[in-house]
Amino acid sequence: MHRLLRIALFTLSTFPLNSIAERPNILLIMVDDMGWSDIGCYGSEIDTPHIDQLAAEGMRFTQFYNNAKCTTTRASILTGLWPRREGDLLKTNMVTFGEVMQKAGYATGLSGKWHLGHSETTHPYKRGFQEYYGLLDGASNFFNPVQPDPDYKGGRKRTFGHNDQYIHSFPKDYYATDAFTDHAIETISNSVKEDRDRPFIHHVTYNAPHYPLHAKPEDIAKYRGKYKMGWEVMRKQRYERQVEMGLIDPERYRLSGTDSDSYDWETADHDFEDHRMAVYAAMVDCVDQNIGRLLQTLKDLKVYDNTLICFLSDNGGCAEEPGGRDPALRNPGPVDDYVALGPAWGWAQNAPFRRHKSWLQEGGANTPMIAWWPGKIEADTLTETPGHIIDFMATFIDIGKATYPKKHNGEKILSLEGKSLMPIFEGNERHGHDYYAWEWSGNKAYREGDTKAVWDKITNEWELFDLSIDRTETNNLAETHPERLKQLTTSWYEWAKKTGAKTSAKKK
Repeated sequence: MHRLLRIALFTLSTFPLNSIAERPNILLIMVDDMGWSDIGCYGSEIDTPHIDQLAAEGMRFTQFYNNAKCTTTRASILTGLWPRREGDLLKTNMVTFGEVMQKAGYATGLSGKWHLGHSETTHPYKRGFQEYYGLLDGASNFFNPVQPDPDYKGGRKRTFGHNDQYIHSFPKDYYATDAFTDHAIETISNSVKEDRDRPFIHHVTYNAPHYPLHAKPEDIAKYRGKYKMGWEVMRKQRYERQVEMGLIDPERYRLSGTDSDSYDWETADHDFEDHRMAVYAAMVDCVDQNIGRLLQTLKDLKVYDNTLICFLSDNGGCAEEPGGRDPALRNPGPVDDYVALGPAWGWAQNAPFRRHKSWLQEGGANTPMIAWWPGKIEADTLTETPGHIIDFMATFIDIGKATYPKKHNGEKILSLEGKSLMPIFEGNERHGHDYYAWEWSGNKAYREGDTKAVWDKITNEWELFDLSIDRTETNNLAETHPERLKQLTTSWYEWAKKTGAKTSAKKK
């Protein structure tokens, strides 16, 4: 036998099957403030063919959780940990999946919103992402990201950067959603062309459709006039689509009430409300267009069949309204305005659930999540198995054959709290989390099995729900099952002590 052939056969027989060339690329796409029903495959009327394609060829989750707020979600998705609210959310006793996967041989990149700081210990370029471009703050003008916020929003000037350099000016035709995709495409393309055997992991974090409501005129025109039926009708229509497509069981998912999040459509300015919802829809549509560009890039690079793509939102639809109903600011879309969507549309976008961003009913903490991986995830599958954003780190370690460290830069690291999603992707049972816990701005929740306790800072009391028969939290069992409620609330306070979550409200 020829010497080189013997060497090759020896190498194949001794090198593990999980070699770098066989590990998948990973593309994690997250949008900002998008509701559970805002994409077609979750019941929306908004045109999202590329996201819908991922769902048709992959898996949709109906019980996938975030932290109901952008900052805590971003910290958890990066670290695989429940958020630690004291001090920086991204601490030196934590590692990011960028740091872990880079050490395992992956090329790492992040395009878009960061919102976790930009110091020596919190900047994405210093925390494992070899290529970074985007918004370092929480929200900004989409056409000129460093334009100061309006006075009623504090007049703050936002921070934008590329790697460790700050960017202070933008071209006239700039639009953030497109620019983030441009950077992702360039980074991925360069990585594949430099070394095809080196897998990449890229995190695309669109700030759309977070306010301010800014979209391109041609995208807005597509939706203008389509929302004059109002938020309650839109919500019912989405619910009916969800039932018809088999996404939800109407016996278990009853359409919930308003929690006072809505107001009377008949007294609203219909033209203005149609306009701002049309701009919002245009922003979601533009995200979908850009996901189409990313998919085409994977095809052009011939890595399409060896890439895991996950798509989700950082929290539920947003009910904030900074200047949104002010008569002087009734023109969403142009560069200088800072209109938001408001509570009624924000509530309707989370159909069929209660509440929205910052609240911990399912409308705030539940996200659409799609996982797509040709040949690994069965097409057009639906799973009711719960998952959480802290599970991404463990999943990436699992499929990328990486190692979660005990120490990083000489400092002991908090133990990983997420669990791999691979058993779910493969259609198998998995022993998931013993509990899920949340806290934000006075709202609290704790889920164990199918039972969930929720503290709402408006009602100022704990509620109890059986999600196995009441996923939309319409039947409060607190009075009929006080002992079970006490068990869950006691466990929540134990979790809060462990993680440093705020416990300001009184126990009940």
